[in-house]
Amino acid sequence: MEAYARDVGKGIARIDYDTMASLGVAAGDVLEIKGSRRTVAKCLPLYPSDEGKNSIRIDGLMRNNAGVGIGDMANAKKVKAVPAEKILVSPLEAMPPIDERYISDSLENTPLVKGDNIMLPYFGGRLTFQVVGVTPPADAVLVTSKTLFTITEKDADLRGMPHVSYEDIGGLKDELQKVREMIELPLRHPEIFEKLGIEAPKGVLLFGPPGTGKTLLAKAVASESNAHFITISGPEIMSKFYGESEARLREIFKEAKDKAPSIIFIDEIDSIAPKREEVTGEVERRVVSQMLSLMDGLEGRGKVIVIAATNRQNALDPALRRPGRFDREIEIKVPDKHGRLEILQIHSRNMPLDTDVDQPRIAAVSHGFVGADLEYLCKEAAMKCLRRLLPELNMEEDKLPPATLDKLIITQNDFDQAIRDVTPSAMREVFLESPDVKWQDIGGLDGVKRELQEAVEWPLRYPDLYAKLGHKVPKGILLHGPSGTGKTLLAKAVATESEANFISVKGPELVSKWIGESERGIREVFRRARQAAPCVIFLDEIDSIAPTRGGGMEGGGGGSGTERIVSQILTEIDGISELHGVVVLGATNRPDMVDPALLRPGRFDRIILVPNPDSKTRAKILEIHANGKPIGQDVNIQKIAEAMTEGFSGADTAAVVNTAISLVLHEYLAKYPTPEEAAKHATEAHIMLRHFEQAVKKIKTQRDTKPREAMALSLYK
Repeated sequence: MEAYARDVGKGIARIDYDTMASLGVAAGDVLEIKGSRRTVAKCLPLYPSDEGKNSIRIDGLMRNNAGVGIGDMANAKKVKAVPAEKILVSPLEAMPPIDERYISDSLENTPLVKGDNIMLPYFGGRLTFQVVGVTPPADAVLVTSKTLFTITEKDADLRGMPHVSYEDIGGLKDELQKVREMIELPLRHPEIFEKLGIEAPKGVLLFGPPGTGKTLLAKAVASESNAHFITISGPEIMSKFYGESEARLREIFKEAKDKAPSIIFIDEIDSIAPKREEVTGEVERRVVSQMLSLMDGLEGRGKVIVIAATNRQNALDPALRRPGRFDREIEIKVPDKHGRLEILQIHSRNMPLDTDVDQPRIAAVSHGFVGADLEYLCKEAAMKCLRRLLPELNMEEDKLPPATLDKLIITQNDFDQAIRDVTPSAMREVFLESPDVKWQDIGGLDGVKRELQEAVEWPLRYPDLYAKLGHKVPKGILLHGPSGTGKTLLAKAVATESEANFISVKGPELVSKWIGESERGIREVFRRARQAAPCVIFLDEIDSIAPTRGGGMEGGGGGSGTERIVSQILTEIDGISELHGVVVLGATNRPDMVDPALLRPGRFDRIILVPNPDSKTRAKILEIHANGKPIGQDVNIQKIAEAMTEGFSGADTAAVVNTAISLVLHEYLAKYPTPEEAAKHATEAHIMLRHFEQAVKKIKTQRDTKPREAMALSLYK
């Protein structure tokens, strides 16, 4: 079986206690593993969940050294390892000049035999060698701090090693199982299919969002099955000359047939096999036809398996998507929390992490991140650590001493900062940077906050509890109330506190003069939200994009555009395709203008009024905005809230403090006009009661000159 993530690259073989007893080995002893070749490893016990399975867990490198695959039989026995004096190694690929001491330091306490391949992490990459000689000659040798390594010239005849093994793939357990039974079994044990009397599967189509690991999965399968691997990149085979593109395809399939068993991997297959009725070029049509006949024509293609990858499966020619060509279509999804944790552990395997790094927490908050995003997150965290310690590093030295390098340890804080900088790739086009507004930044509105927490935050925090109770999460919430009461601010707080992805839809951006474009924009927003779930879609001023239908201008020209948008929103929120982990949040100060079909349970399940603040709420708003400001002793916030700001909205109340500060600035700059004087007497500046009184008068005057807002307010009375 494959190794546990934490054991990869450490030369460990795990077997259960009963097997250890029958072989007479204890933890830490050296075990010989023999398939078509032999190798050695340190023996450790399996986890309790694997007891009694009569299996041995070793990583891809050791499976390659022993000449076995997952599911094969291997012989194991105890051997004695003697300390190695000298080891001769030959590089398997081009490598930079390195110090031989680095090899002995990296491999200390690792058992080896002649013929083993070894792999060492090196500056984010890796170094690969084969052991071509050991002194003294023995069944097994153990690398010690005194072992001398010598690097010989590169030898072209040496056996290669897997570049990607199954342990390098995280979060795709079920998909990996499906791909293995489709590809590995027919290549390694064709007799199974002969016995069953069926033809082995010939093609697999992997589809899913970019960065989820489709190409990586194909590489791992090719490495592990020891098949001849040919990769086709769409643009490479296209040619302007008549018939040349098809000839190149035929050559590739002929090479695969001659060197069978083979795997042909076609990346971005939508570029060479699009729908024939939709493409204009004659070349593309002929290439698609050639592809169809090669995959399932009159001539059999022998032990050749085709794996294709795309993130636009619906753009493929339908004739390809049938059994006999692509027998199975496997969706590679965006990883869930457990998958993200596995991927993080793989990418941080060789990183010097601090003890405070909480990987389960990082996995929990990185919603919508695919494997490529998580790899980049680890790189970004490492760069944050480097920036932090760069002033302490002496770059003048030719080689930094180990004591200096030991300071490079990545902390939880580095990861927290990196998460803020990394945008999930599924959200690049529609992403709004998560607003940094907390619940405590909003004064009052406790009832509204609780309802929003219950609808958005709790289902994300306690999914198991909701599933157990069978509670249906609301699909949509509409916040309505007079202008300036804090509806948009509440939406920002929901996005920050729930740690979900956040998409803000601005109505005017979506509306297009071209028929069908606006609806396509809405579909795209919801598609991306589903991909990056859990996600909050915020429709501000929803009355502008979803007004009541049937109110178009004479001649049918005016309202038809928005009517189509409304219909699209209705079907997206409560149509045939489910919204899993997506909550729609709307805000308006004119609920009477929103289409009634939206305001029913199943679409906007909760309609929450955000009222004008009472005196208690106004006092809280004033406190939040006055916090940290130089307030005079004669100021009583409670009194100002009760007596002076009656009828003020939340926005008006927040503006009182800012207006009072601007009045203080006017006074002091009139008294101390030069920058030097102003800076010298800055500590004298205090916000007094008279400044608050003037600010309230100023805001009242502005409010009275807003007849439209007064009209909107009258709707709520």
